[in-house]
Amino acid sequence: MSLHAPPAPHCSVCNSLSARALAPHTPVLRNNSILIALDDNSRSKDNSQGLQILLQRDTLAMTRLSRLLSNLILFAYILLTLVVDAARFLWLCLRSPTTLAAENLFLRKQLALYQERHVTPRRTTNATRLALVWLGRWFDWRQALTIVQPTTFIRWHRQRFCLFWRWESRPGRPSIPVDLQILIRCMARENPTWGQERIANDLRLKLGLRVSPRTIRKYLPKRLNPGRGKRATTQGWQTFVRNHAQAIVACDFCVVVTATFRLLYVFVLMEHATRRILHVNVTTHPTSPWTLQQLREAIPVDHTYRFLLHDRDSIFSAQLDRSIQDLGLRVLKTPPQSPQANALCERLLGTLRRECLDYLIPLSENHLRRILTLWVPHYNAGRPHMSLGPGIPQPPPHLPVPVLVHRHRLPEHLRVVTRPILGGLHHEYQLAKVA
Repeated sequence: MSLHAPPAPHCSVCNSLSARALAPHTPVLRNNSILIALDDNSRSKDNSQGLQILLQRDTLAMTRLSRLLSNLILFAYILLTLVVDAARFLWLCLRSPTTLAAENLFLRKQLALYQERHVTPRRTTNATRLALVWLGRWFDWRQALTIVQPTTFIRWHRQRFCLFWRWESRPGRPSIPVDLQILIRCMARENPTWGQERIANDLRLKLGLRVSPRTIRKYLPKRLNPGRGKRATTQGWQTFVRNHAQAIVACDFCVVVTATFRLLYVFVLMEHATRRILHVNVTTHPTSPWTLQQLREAIPVDHTYRFLLHDRDSIFSAQLDRSIQDLGLRVLKTPPQSPQANALCERLLGTLRRECLDYLIPLSENHLRRILTLWVPHYNAGRPHMSLGPGIPQPPPHLPVPVLVHRHRLPEHLRVVTRPILGGLHHEYQLAKVA
């Protein structure tokens, strides 16, 4: 059970706080639900997409910067080593040939001792390899080479030429701009059924950007790139639920403990599209016939629903599911131990506990039923839902109120009227004309 702050008491200076009460709210995404709202707020969606694009752009920039720094450090180390070796070579050029020959013979004697003792030399670095390859051009290195095999030394020569011609030719096309890369990934993520050809055609016809399908395939995420000859991934669960939410209703039970430690079961039936509570009731012994009777009372004969979503509780027996089909509904059972598959109904039960039952102690079954009778109209017609934009499941005729000209000031002919809910546990505010 989560802990929440107690509700704020009723304030008498409603006029001073009415601006904040009527100010537009910024929508907040729900993290514990895999089902998203049907009518997303366009402004919040644009802001979230812009923030996501900025984060992706910063991530790519930081990755490129770290790679560039590591390459620069390695290049500086190799360059410094080569400069030191070149300075030593120039210093040796100023010495007499006799001194150089004696020093060469002296070093060869010491190297022979290492060879006799079979001492393993250290692994050569790139700077050492470049220096040995460059020095090998000035004399016959075959007689002086001892630390590696001649084939290895020749391979170093070839690698040097490969690096040189790679630097000269620089094969491949330049990368497309980072913003276009992010746009391609965003289009592939939002449209999982699109392929590289479809994305290329959309960019060409609607945005005027000419990008090859092969280039688009290069920047597609791996999980969204099925490869040649394979079908693209199908729509996600969120898209499916959004398209069928108008025809889905969900039901579930929650347990409430009374003051005498008696267990009561609350049955809730809700509509997916509007988040509206269709029916709620309380019982001490939930059975399949009782549950079927609640569904018959809540669902009208001329309904437009197609699916009823519920979990695998023993109350929802096979006989109950067959009776539900007689009501014109197809039963959808959630996977075992997967409450997130019925996330909207689970969220509703959580809201019922956090905003109502956690602050009240039911004395009896009738007392709990009266509490729910007062709270359900507030939930349907007075409580804003962030997942609706924000919006109200069943708004009264005077809602939503048009945005005022001044953001923080009410007109002089209007005042704020307060109506307490559940004895002041919650309050509803509305505008009324000044008498």
